[in-house]
Amino acid sequence: MSLEPRYFETEQGGFRICALLQRLGNDYLVAIWGGAAHIGAVAMAQSRPSLADPERLSASASVFCYVGHKEDELAKKVSERLAAALDAKVVVVAGIHWDHLEPSGIHQIVTNVYALMDSIVQQESAGKIRE
Repeated sequence: MSLEPRYFETEQGGFRICALLQRLGNDYLVAIWGGAAHIGAVAMAQSRPSLADPERLSASASVFCYVGHKEDELAKKVSERLAAALDAKVVVVAGIHWDHLEPSGIHQIVTNVYALMDSIVQQESAGKIRE
């Protein structure tokens, strides 16, 4: 199990999104940023059995968001998905900002963030199989 931080990046539709993953024992700290990097929201999630199907994993999250920032929902969804997929506690720090975004730009940014999340899950899942 590697505890070295790992960098992830994608750029689709003109929006570069970056992520830094730090494993802390069995837990994960993830920073996600793009455009004017900053801290807009923090979400922390923990895996748990799904309420609909206890055989599957789900997650619950808590979120803190700075006034005027809109990363809270994205940070929450990413933390929950990572926690459920990796069966771990996950903290996500998100700060993404571009001026004058159109709805299509927001959609592309969210798509890029989820692509990074998928890369993280694939790499971590592959690493757990090798351990």
